[in-house]
Amino acid sequence: MDKVIYHAKLDPTYQSPFVDVDERRTRTAPNGEVLPYRYIHGGFEGTNVKFSFCFPEKASFRGRFFQYLSPFPGPDEETASLEKTGENDIVSFCLLHGAGFVESNMGSAAMFGGREDSTIVYKSSAAVAEFFRTKVMELYGCPRPYGYVFGGSGGGYKTMACIENTDAWDGAAPYVIGSPVSLPNTITMHAQGQRTLRRVFGQIVDALDAGGSGDPYAGLNADETAMLRELTAMGIPPLIWFLEAGGQINDGSLPVLLPGVKASDPSYFEDFWNKPGYLGADPDSSASKDRLQFTGVVKSTHAPGAAKKRHENRNGVDTAWKKMLADGAGAWIELEDVPQGDDLYLKGVNITVLSGKAAGKRLLLEDIVGNCLTIGQCYGMDDVAGVLSDIESGDTVSLDNSDYIAAQSYYRHQVPSDLSFRAWDQFREKNGQPTLPQRQQMMGYHFTGTGTVQDGCIQGKVIVIQALTDESTCPWCGDWYRSKVIEAKGNEDDFRLYYMDRCMHGDEHGCENNMVTNYLGALRQALLDLSDWVERGIQPPPPTAYVYRDGQIRVPADTKDRRGFQPTVELLANGGICARIGAGETVQFTAVAQAPAGTGEITAFDFGFADNRALPGRSDGDFPVHSVVEYGDDGTARAAAEFAYPSPGVYFAAVRVKSQRNGDGTDPFTQVKNIARARIIVE
Repeated sequence: MDKVIYHAKLDPTYQSPFVDVDERRTRTAPNGEVLPYRYIHGGFEGTNVKFSFCFPEKASFRGRFFQYLSPFPGPDEETASLEKTGENDIVSFCLLHGAGFVESNMGSAAMFGGREDSTIVYKSSAAVAEFFRTKVMELYGCPRPYGYVFGGSGGGYKTMACIENTDAWDGAAPYVIGSPVSLPNTITMHAQGQRTLRRVFGQIVDALDAGGSGDPYAGLNADETAMLRELTAMGIPPLIWFLEAGGQINDGSLPVLLPGVKASDPSYFEDFWNKPGYLGADPDSSASKDRLQFTGVVKSTHAPGAAKKRHENRNGVDTAWKKMLADGAGAWIELEDVPQGDDLYLKGVNITVLSGKAAGKRLLLEDIVGNCLTIGQCYGMDDVAGVLSDIESGDTVSLDNSDYIAAQSYYRHQVPSDLSFRAWDQFREKNGQPTLPQRQQMMGYHFTGTGTVQDGCIQGKVIVIQALTDESTCPWCGDWYRSKVIEAKGNEDDFRLYYMDRCMHGDEHGCENNMVTNYLGALRQALLDLSDWVERGIQPPPPTAYVYRDGQIRVPADTKDRRGFQPTVELLANGGICARIGAGETVQFTAVAQAPAGTGEITAFDFGFADNRALPGRSDGDFPVHSVVEYGDDGTARAAAEFAYPSPGVYFAAVRVKSQRNGDGTDPFTQVKNIARARIIVE
């Protein structure tokens, strides 16, 4: 049976668009250029769909538009990107390149709750795209403009749904994508690692860092070794534990996903602690040892202060879900007694009020300070102060992290029947049957929020950007989707997959420090390559070469073998990846980089000598030394720097390299980056 493709222009639901704002505006690009544009806001009568359009000047319009899909739509999502500035400013990028910018709320009328028909995501998005076409043709008297849809993470699911199920776009650029079985599994297993490996993050990362032993298992006990092997085989890149090694423990969107898991499969949270085959049923397991159940008596409460200012990028892949949380904002509950212990596991602890006017209300613990329970970010409520005002001295509350720990192992009991999801082979017999108890339903297929499952039947050209140091989406998901495209189309002539080394999940400028960089420049270049491919038949660079092995995507070290369009770079300290010096001695650093053939030139080498691994990074403050680029006849570029370390210790230096398709180091949006590091031992 042939696939049915949705035609938005034929859908009676979207035949009555309206415009409620139409005005001239300007915005300033990162390079200082002032960009005039026409802004239109509106919606479709009889629906909750709202949209915003940004039109470049008629003289600069090049007959195309880019449409962004946020991971978590909200009622006012259509205006979210207007707030972005600097390198994050996608609107300015579009205007500078003669493209319109389109965004909608995808029909979301409320922050919380699902939709009866999730296909509204791609149907309403297609209707918005078609209305933009109609409007720009009316305003500029131009022929049908080309359209490209893009989005990352949850927005990647939506982008794939759009390009597979409609004819509204000519191409798509989904990025840092998951598979149909990624959610909630990727998020839960990351939290499992944060719990079980919390005592050994530093030694794991040190072994994998520049000049390390290369053996992340050295010094781990049996339980830690087994869990690191399990999570690595599931697809988590082991280098990502550098954030946890630095004390940044972020459970991602698990607070938002957990209620959905419990609502869909409530018996799991009992079975986990009681039935054989589940980790919690073993009294000697780490899960049992970390379980916290405590009842206490309230002594006093402290109301929240002013909520923290929202992060600027409230619709990015790492931030969009946060708008679904209410900030505790300094609130706390003082108890007569609190749990005691040197290594309490306090993540995901629910504070449930057991008596009094607030009985049944639930908050989330952030920490225990003295006898006070500080309140964290709570899902599904907007009145933390109201709950606290109803809690009185003498009321009882319970503390319990049972559900949070149980959820962490959920991926073990979600082994897909589809054997193409090879990461779960470790939980399968040779005949493909699971070795552990399985839940009745496969949860992931219902978590994409699109009403569809990726099938690879793309209705246009597609470029995927996937990060190799992704803490939220396993890199192998890009390879899986590539296989679906080949299965559906018989080839990958209209598909490109690019893996980006040293890049994490986040799609914002601040996702960069001395350990990782961001893929924003690569994503923007991919959008331009996509338009050249569709509009002028210019083939994009060859896809990244890689192999999948034991859950991990591995790329060649050599630029010619790796292909793609990210530059490679090597940093040496006194001629080696690890240098030993005396205090006060000067280290000579040399960096060699190369961009794949036909993908531009190296535009910058930026050196940093203070090892800041926190995120967000300190922007260019992490790389204060900008060295002269020397170009060689062999296609490589080189740069040098020096630095003296006055005190004994172990230090790490880093170099960030940039390349640009036209060799333009001033372009603010299309610098493709990579990172290399070196270890310096000062004796």
